[in-house]
Amino acid sequence: MQTVTSTDGTSIAYEQHGNGHPIVLVHGGSGSRQSWGALVPHLADEFSLVCMDRRGRGDSGDADAYDLDREVADVRAVVEAVDGEPTLFGHSFGGLCALEAAQRVDVDRVILYEPSLLVGEHRTGADLATRMQDLVDAGERERAVELFFRAGSGVEDVEQLPVAQAATIVETIVRENRAVEQYALADDLSIPAPTLLLTGEHGPAHLRDGVHALQDALSDSWLVELDGVGHVGIFSDPERVASEVRAFAGASSP
Repeated sequence: MQTVTSTDGTSIAYEQHGNGHPIVLVHGGSGSRQSWGALVPHLADEFSLVCMDRRGRGDSGDADAYDLDREVADVRAVVEAVDGEPTLFGHSFGGLCALEAAQRVDVDRVILYEPSLLVGEHRTGADLATRMQDLVDAGERERAVELFFRAGSGVEDVEQLPVAQAATIVETIVRENRAVEQYALADDLSIPAPTLLLTGEHGPAHLRDGVHALQDALSDSWLVELDGVGHVGIFSDPERVASEVRAFAGASSP
């Protein structure tokens, strides 16, 4: 494990696996750098995989104040600690962090798997953070996490997910959902690097709509729908996800 210091002095931990072109992996709302465990074996022979713990997770530190810009600065700090220009791969809330970071730091390519992005009617009356906080205040931490998985990720079979583990960081998940609800795509959105957009056939409608809005906004992007896969394809079908990553990040041109 290694660490880098972010702009506000927070220590951000990361670990590397494999050799080759670097890919910085930014995990989603309920996880840590361990979330990439199913995917890493399928890519480590060809790439150097840099798995970071976002702030408030794993071995990374945190700060009293919070906003999305701090998360973006964390990603940028890890990217700049890597030799050369890496590919940046973000999943779910990590995808939102990667989307913003890719506009502010030099990367070779960008991969966004259903970033936590609300567009159109999905932004109207969005209140998942408040609903979760109400459950937390009532002492129902695991129920708050189950609500997050169902409403935020479109996963009904929550028994297969680490509910108890995520409940230990539920306040962190709530604050991130508030950031999602406050975020809006810029009218002049532009990512200098080629961008691969991934969505699952069975992903939640609000995230799939967000991916399509990104495709419309970005001039240098490709959209791939993963057949038979939902929001958590990095766990449920890592071989399929790895195949798309190899085709995109390993090619001389997309």
